[in-house]
Amino acid sequence: MSATISTSNQGLIIQYDFCTGCHACEVACKKERDLGKGEYGIKVMEYGPAKKPDGRWDYFFIPVPTDLCDMCADRVSEGKLPACVHNCQAKVMEFGDVEELAKKMTYIEKCVLFSPTKKD
Repeated sequence: MSATISTSNQGLIIQYDFCTGCHACEVACKKERDLGKGEYGIKVMEYGPAKKPDGRWDYFFIPVPTDLCDMCADRVSEGKLPACVHNCQAKVMEFGDVEELAKKMTYIEKCVLFSPTKKD
């Protein structure tokens, strides 16, 4: 039995420090949403290489949800995870309640929280 989940207060936490830049999230989203060339529901951005003051280097891949992202409302209503989360090979994305995800951020380095909820 699948549970029906509302996306009204749901979000994504993305721990970008461990993203490998495989683009599986992009591909899954494009296929799920049937997006055309140049359209993305999530886009993997690249930062670096950038030398830090201490001589070490930063180099990250950061998945960034776009305005075309609806957090796979149809999939979620069927009790499934959003396509990007389900297909993330590095398992750096988590879907859930925004407040619960925000609490987790205090324990995770280099992460971002995305919530597409529109406020009135």
